[in-house]
Amino acid sequence: MPHSLASVLGDRRVACVQGGSRFVLELSDGLAVTIGSDFRLATAETGAAGPALVEHFFPGLTSEAGGGLLKLPGARITAVATTPAGGLHLTFDCGLTLTVPPDTTEEPWAVTGPTGPLFTALPGGYLTA
Repeated sequence: MPHSLASVLGDRRVACVQGGSRFVLELSDGLAVTIGSDFRLATAETGAAGPALVEHFFPGLTSEAGGGLLKLPGARITAVATTPAGGLHLTFDCGLTLTVPPDTTEEPWAVTGPTGPLFTALPGGYLTA
């Protein structure tokens, strides 16, 4: 029986982040989330600490991870969701949420393991498993 994306990524820790033409979240147990399109990183909703902050990242334009992305190593994924159009939402225990919107022309994100691809968001919202 195929695993769900949430069961594969949930409770994994981020080992490191890598920038470049594609952004890579290296996770525990040899898993990786590769992001090839623009994405955003947001803090928790408005609360006692002030308003939510949102950072936008463009993997093709930057070579190094910076900003809030530097808070991700060591963080645990607490929630995983996809949209019907192929977007990805990852919530971390450090209070950050990473969101990759769907893309109609590129593969916006993929999850790989030690033996190869596990999930890929295809252009137009299709998800392969």
